[in-house]
Amino acid sequence: MKRVIPELYEKYVRGTEKQAVVQNVVVLLCSMTAAVYVGTGMKCKRIYVSTRVLKHVYDKRPAEEFDFLLGNAHQILKYPDRVYKNRDAKKGDFCFVKKINNSLYLASIEVMKSNAGENSHCEVITFFRVQKESYLNGYELLWEWKVGEPSS
Repeated sequence: MKRVIPELYEKYVRGTEKQAVVQNVVVLLCSMTAAVYVGTGMKCKRIYVSTRVLKHVYDKRPAEEFDFLLGNAHQILKYPDRVYKNRDAKKGDFCFVKKINNSLYLASIEVMKSNAGENSHCEVITFFRVQKESYLNGYELLWEWKVGEPSS
């Protein structure tokens, strides 16, 4: 599954002009770990990514940041350090945050609804490097990975 994003990028996004429309292809990126799924109380376990999201990030982020995200999005979403409830004014329902190489990375996830109005799956809306930890002030922490001895 780790190669899903680079393969989508190569086939549908690489070399496209800024703001160009790309074919919308949605694929399964990963499934959440049981700890994240249970800890957050989310109603969908699978996380999908689309070529349109990749194109959005490709157009908006510096090449170095985009290349890093391309190779690490799976790790950010499958094994986040923290999960926040997204702010009402922002698109997406949840923010998955992971610290990699002393930088914080955030992926915004939206719970998609089926035609019947039921939760169908989760989809990545965007992902980026967080410039300052204070960016996360005001977000409600839902789940955090804790390392250490279990309490007795």
